Amino acid sequence: MMPATTDAAIELMTIAPADLPAAVSAILRDGGRMEMAYAWHPSREAIELRYLARRGKDDRFVLWRCTPRSAVPSVAPISPLLGWYEREIADLFGIEFEGRPEPHRLVLHEGVRPVRPPFDPAYPADARLQLQPLASGSPEAAGGDVQRLPFGPIRADVVESAELIFLYVGEHILHLHPQLFFKHRGMEKRFEGRSCRHGAVTAERVSGVGSFAHALAFCQAVEAAAGCTVPRRARLLRSLLAELERLYNHLHYLGHLAHTTTLKVGEAEGKLLEERAKQINGRLAGSRFLRSLLVPGGLRRDLDPQPWLGGELDRLRGEIAPYVTRLENTNSHLDRLITTGVLPHQVAFDQGATGPIERASGFDRDLRRDHPYAAYDELPPDVPVRTGGDAHARAQVRMAEIDASLSLIQQALPLLDHGPVCAECAPPPGSEGLGWAESPRGALLYAVHVDDGGRLARVKIKSPSFSNWRVFPFTVHDSNMMDYAINEASFGLTVAGCDR
Repeated sequence: MMPATTDAAIELMTIAPADLPAAVSAILRDGGRMEMAYAWHPSREAIELRYLARRGKDDRFVLWRCTPRSAVPSVAPISPLLGWYEREIADLFGIEFEGRPEPHRLVLHEGVRPVRPPFDPAYPADARLQLQPLASGSPEAAGGDVQRLPFGPIRADVVESAELIFLYVGEHILHLHPQLFFKHRGMEKRFEGRSCRHGAVTAERVSGVGSFAHALAFCQAVEAAAGCTVPRRARLLRSLLAELERLYNHLHYLGHLAHTTTLKVGEAEGKLLEERAKQINGRLAGSRFLRSLLVPGGLRRDLDPQPWLGGELDRLRGEIAPYVTRLENTNSHLDRLITTGVLPHQVAFDQGATGPIERASGFDRDLRRDHPYAAYDELPPDVPVRTGGDAHARAQVRMAEIDASLSLIQQALPLLDHGPVCAECAPPPGSEGLGWAESPRGALLYAVHVDDGGRLARVKIKSPSFSNWRVFPFTVHDSNMMDYAINEASFGLTVAGCDR
């Protein structure tokens, strides 16, 4: 392997496809972890693979690039979390991975027959996908007592489309196979040809409840490509807004979790607190989901949180604290959470758990602290960790993060000196950048490639729900039907965040 470029955060290296298994093994031996893999077309004729890892000894990002000439050795047997990435690349780019342990499709359902791989630059824009309905690649039931239940893709309430295929005996779940990508929107493809400024608007719409985190990671990737410096006031406001997004997400989570344990008063109070947090967002930013604020280089406009925001958050904290205490003292609620959906430490690592899910299984990892961005170098967050790995531990992590977010915002407010909130940010033609954010659901990364005209050539999104949907079934196997809804709620999954 030959180093190409090196900076303080990312080491970019060129590697031959045949060397990938040894390189991944070395990362794991060093105590590191693979993060994602993706493909892109540097030109109409060329295709390139990228692999991102974090090294164990210094936690730096390592980015490998390789040019496939034929089938590429699968590294999923070494780092299982890459299994979904290999399947995604095979579906969308047509690259074959030799020895892939998961041969079935991921994004393109069985029976879909594209005229070319969908990300091929020569794919005809007006071509419809040909579909011959076939059975999915899910496991089949064996044995007279084993039943197969396909649930979805249309589910109750406003739950997003997903087909959950259960193999079960009585109330005992033997296996769960989630089939997603029923409403695949091709969001990564939608970035192509857009200006970087317009790309921020697209990023906000990848996942509604993560609008700010997605736009932030995208903008920081563009800023890395441009080498621009965001003004301090904008960086402080970015951290403040990111914590406001975390706050309403976690409050919604607690209310929804109470719903699954039939704690109706707990559900109503959690969702009322969520609503109050969103009203604060609307008053501050003009958007309950904190949209239309970010651009590469900073913010679209200045915000004035003084002097009212601190007082509003103090009042909100005064309502949240007794609510959390009541949840933690309600035996009927705790009985349904404790020992439900246990995610063992090693499985969380192997399968790629992220955010509160991995921190509830004993991992002390958070991008805000480990790879500071925005103003987190000045405002390092408290990172709560639990080791139980069950639904209760996942709830406890989020409860502690609510308190940490409120504290961090209060620390940021007195630091907001007057100053500019945006800098010029124009990535040079042919540049690329990597940006990241610790979203309410976990690590979110954007890889951005700029074409020769200064427009977006490729945007790759590593979303936390893509990671955690892969992990989730491992907590369902060998569990029971009565706990399923509670377990799913405890993960805080979104389909939109996965089905990009």
